[in-house]
Amino acid sequence: MQRKFVTNLALVLLLNMLIKPFWILGIDRAVQNAVGTEQYGFYYAIFNFSFLLNILLDLGITNFNNKNISQNNHLLSKHFASIVMLRLLLAAIFAVATIVGGFIVGYTADMMKMLVAVIFNQILLSFIMYLRSNLAGLHLFKTDSIVSVLDRLIMIVICGFLLLTYSENGTFQIQWFVYAQTAAYLLTAAITLAIVIDKAKVRRFHWRWPFFVMILKKSYPYAVLVLLMTFYNRIDVVMLERMLPFRVGANAAGIYASAYRLLDAANMIALLFAGLLLPIFSSMIKLKQSVEEIVRLSVSLLVIPALVVAACCYFYSYELMDLLYKGDHIEESSAVFKILMSCFIPISATYIFGTLLTANGNLKQLNIMASTGMVINVVLNLILIPKFSAVGAAISSIVTQVFAAGTQIFMVQRAFQFRINIPFITRTIAFIFACVMVNMFVFNLEIFWMYRFVLAAGICFILAFSLRLIHIRNLYRIVKYDEV
Repeated sequence: MQRKFVTNLALVLLLNMLIKPFWILGIDRAVQNAVGTEQYGFYYAIFNFSFLLNILLDLGITNFNNKNISQNNHLLSKHFASIVMLRLLLAAIFAVATIVGGFIVGYTADMMKMLVAVIFNQILLSFIMYLRSNLAGLHLFKTDSIVSVLDRLIMIVICGFLLLTYSENGTFQIQWFVYAQTAAYLLTAAITLAIVIDKAKVRRFHWRWPFFVMILKKSYPYAVLVLLMTFYNRIDVVMLERMLPFRVGANAAGIYASAYRLLDAANMIALLFAGLLLPIFSSMIKLKQSVEEIVRLSVSLLVIPALVVAACCYFYSYELMDLLYKGDHIEESSAVFKILMSCFIPISATYIFGTLLTANGNLKQLNIMASTGMVINVVLNLILIPKFSAVGAAISSIVTQVFAAGTQIFMVQRAFQFRINIPFITRTIAFIFACVMVNMFVFNLEIFWMYRFVLAAGICFILAFSLRLIHIRNLYRIVKYDEV
């Protein structure tokens, strides 16, 4: 079992590391450069707006289905047809609610057209995620790994062709980017649906209201948590574009998007790590085993590298933005990027401590935390965006993320009564101070900035090993818990 687990983990990591960073830093970035900051800002704000009610598409069904099919493979043929019908109903509710929301916030006719296309894409993507939960539940991990990157691979091909063909400034249209996603999602959904139908032996689709109610009752607490966390993670850009004057708001949203892109790429690794931790934590808690050691190891492997990444990106924010983008917004993007990359530290902590609380069933406390975080984020955005534009939204984000991470660490301490590891905390504080000092020194060396960046990061990681904050064997020690 452990060998199968490690093999499939390596496969999904490899595929995601090959495809998704190229999509985010290659194609997505190139599209923004091609259409301009303002046009991409319109799309990015609409895209984030469509996420606000995205939970209506799923309501926790995918997580429920993953666990249910994993434990009872024979239920796939019984449940699949009914869940598909339920998801069609939820898709209709989501589409109507989001379109009404678009009218309420005052989107123009052109923006509404794009919103409808993005809504359709969200429906397709959510359906793909549900289909993948069946593949994972059946332990078809290799198939699921390939499907997980298939849509991005198709989009890379389509958008790559369009960018090469229409590379002149101003000729590439942002609508093409949205339609390319539609084509990729449709093809991926069709392929995955065919695989699942073959496994489920589906003969007909039908309504089963009692079954719908049963599933929604079980998934409701998870749905509320996802909804609240989505709001405080996605509302920044929507408020930024809506609160500022028409074209100014779109340009600010584009600047925010340019700064957020590297954070999005970094979060991919943390998200995959959290996906590994959830079943480990769940199993250990069920068996009443101590999770203290695995939590400390997780902090070493995720939060410590996040500190290095955030510190180096802070010092080389302008150089990184100048490398990735063109235009006259580099200075503004750099200022936003410094703040947003600092969010990577509390976000990484959240992936560990929030995952542990989820596995422990502390959903009520998490929902209270998330609702408070949403209020903090919205209030700060209302105050800071008119004064500081995209920088204000970034400040709101870092304050909210620090609050969320700190609250979850406090909740974990109360729930599990971990010992206060003074030596580890002391070494971590010393490491943070050392990282700053190293970057300050290396930054002033008269060599090419990329060499300085790599040198600073390398020295910081050496320090992390020297202070025994990271051990090579830690990853193996986490993976071995799959045997539990």
